[in-house]
Amino acid sequence: MGEVRKVRIDGQDAGYAEAIPPGARDQEPLIRLIAVIMDSVFRIPGTNIRFGMDPLVGLLPGVGDGLGALVSVSIIALSARYGLPRIVLMRMALNVVLNTLIGAIPGVGDAFSLWFKSNALNHALFLRHAGRRRVSTAGDWVFVGLLIGAVLLVVGLVLAGVFLAMRAVWGMLFG
Repeated sequence: MGEVRKVRIDGQDAGYAEAIPPGARDQEPLIRLIAVIMDSVFRIPGTNIRFGMDPLVGLLPGVGDGLGALVSVSIIALSARYGLPRIVLMRMALNVVLNTLIGAIPGVGDAFSLWFKSNALNHALFLRHAGRRRVSTAGDWVFVGLLIGAVLLVVGLVLAGVFLAMRAVWGMLFG
């Protein structure tokens, strides 16, 4: 086991991690750059609130959240090359899916992207797990299960809202 150090992302504690192994050390600056550009490159003047391109790109109707997700997937792809456990890659993917699905809700989704910062979370996961292959823990599976449940709930609510809106419009036009 290597040196253990405290991980900080955007000034906040992100837990503890082993020192990044040499093979992953070269890739970490690129992953960090993507995370910073997408989640924290800008600061609202007079506050400590940081945001990046993710909520801004999300404002593009129909395609913004998909484009943001494509950039976020690059962190997962780079992380997979350096031996992150599959369960951690799944957690990263679910972070992106959750951010994308909720981000697709007009207004609310962009505010959620300001708060959730899936790319910074995924960068912290990379720092904690790069180069280590380990057995998945019960906590990993509970987290993934809860996240899948939350994603399914959000998808269900979005679909129900779309159905009700279409029904209302149909009723006004042809009722």
